[in-house]
Amino acid sequence: MRRRRKHLLILVGAGLVVLAAVWLVLVIERPAERGEHPTLVDFWEGRARFVVEVTDTRLPMGESDTVVIADDELWTYVHASYRSAGTIDRCGAPVEFPGCVVIYRSSDGGYTFHHDEPPLCQFECERCPCDSEQDHVDQQQYPRVCRDGGAFVLVYEHKGRVMLRRSGEGLVWGPPEEVPFSGVWTVGIRDCPEGEEVGVHPFVVHQYDCLAGGPPGVFIENRRVYVFLAMGQNPGAMGCYYGAANAPAENLRKCRNNPIIVGSDDYGPLSERSSHANPYFDFRTISSADVHKIGNRYYMLYEGIRGPGPGDPGDSQFGLGLARSRTGRIDGPWEKFPGNPILVDLPGNIGLGHADLVVVNGQTLLYTSLDGVTRSRLALVWE
Repeated sequence: MRRRRKHLLILVGAGLVVLAAVWLVLVIERPAERGEHPTLVDFWEGRARFVVEVTDTRLPMGESDTVVIADDELWTYVHASYRSAGTIDRCGAPVEFPGCVVIYRSSDGGYTFHHDEPPLCQFECERCPCDSEQDHVDQQQYPRVCRDGGAFVLVYEHKGRVMLRRSGEGLVWGPPEEVPFSGVWTVGIRDCPEGEEVGVHPFVVHQYDCLAGGPPGVFIENRRVYVFLAMGQNPGAMGCYYGAANAPAENLRKCRNNPIIVGSDDYGPLSERSSHANPYFDFRTISSADVHKIGNRYYMLYEGIRGPGPGDPGDSQFGLGLARSRTGRIDGPWEKFPGNPILVDLPGNIGLGHADLVVVNGQTLLYTSLDGVTRSRLALVWE
């Protein structure tokens, strides 16, 4: 009798464990209530989509990265020149194209933005006049910003290399620090590490052998900084560096799972430039990471470039990709969204892939260009 009772208790206990496990799965996996805002998790699972909320935010075409300063105050970091926006440097001189980092501000919760008159470069020059090599004043491209408590870290591209600067309040910035071994080069200068090779493109003349740079991304967590950058071309890939957030950039080391994302290994049909070429949208280059943590995973928006088609003078096919970490490690393995590219089919436009995602009062917003003319604000809504 005792043995039978013992067996019965074991069965009852096992049943309770199973019921508890099922309940946890249902609670964890069920969609959020419709009264709440969806996240990229819901987009990935097909429960949400992006819709245009503001057609023209008055942000310039191209790149931006937005930080929430207060409830209705947002700052967006972009690069702009005298030609594009009337930008001047810290010595008062017009800034050559493509330009330096400037701030556009919003006081209405991110619906519209404006710059100072005239827009002024964020970074001081060592001396006047400003110098391209020392101050990078004419090419502080594709800025990405991460706010960690009261500190700001900003990365940008300068002639293929990745630079990092720091600030206490997002306005006064320290000197540039170069991410080690970033840039483009030939094997005559130094060897090309595995994963950083530049392969053959059907419509691009081969100019360099190796790439570890381009439009970057940045993320800070647990006093560690992660810098994301393009690695290799044809096929393109994304890799990262990591290190102590308060240590010099020269101490950054490559993530153990580089590259974390790899593009299509094939250009696809040579004459095809429509949606039929979507599977090949990230063949040439993967870059411009915008990384966010949601739950226990990391999600990344990135630019994929297929490259030019026959007769095109330069890159002409762009897409916006989405990826997420397979585990809770940011430097572990990642997977790409099966519905890539998102938002727009190929050929896309040059401003599409440098997307800027920000969460304001729980709502997921995305700044990008869908038409190649204006920079819009998209909201993530329930399906």
